[in-house]
Amino acid sequence: MTPLPEDPSSPVGEDDRETAVRRLQEAYGEGHISHEEMDELLDRVLTAKTRGELGTALASLPPEKPGTTSTIAVLSGRIQRRGAWRVPRTLKVESAFGRVHLDLSRAVIEHPVVDIEVRLGTGRAKITVPRDAVVDIEELRTVWKDSLYKPRRHSGPGGPRIRITGTMGFGRLKIRHARR
Repeated sequence: MTPLPEDPSSPVGEDDRETAVRRLQEAYGEGHISHEEMDELLDRVLTAKTRGELGTALASLPPEKPGTTSTIAVLSGRIQRRGAWRVPRTLKVESAFGRVHLDLSRAVIEHPVVDIEVRLGTGRAKITVPRDAVVDIEELRTVWKDSLYKPRRHSGPGGPRIRITGTMGFGRLKIRHARR
């Protein structure tokens, strides 16, 4: 969420509201708030008219961890992450022309929920997730071809939840679970 201005009576923007909802979901997923508190705070966030009301609704949440969002962006070329790399809470991947390969199978994932926001023009993208991960692609929008993903029949408990959102232009996203 962008910092609150000196005037808390300024209207709430949609980006601020979406960020506030994401913070609530994260706090709930990490066990900082109960189901009842989540419902109450979600109602307050969705009906807030001013940034002051939004800030008041989020005041009881723990502060956001620094460095929980990273952006990888290229105009053309290849984006590739594999091996033992540290996955941030929110990863934004932007490429106008090129290929993307994110391998999370051996990555260090410290968060129960990881959001990957994809903004791709043309080119292919491949994301390999851990074997026990739960993948959500409902918020991913594709222009040309549908994403290729076949959910695992038996995901073990305790795996991370990977939410993939964003837009794909003229390319295809392939998501697969690691074999080991």
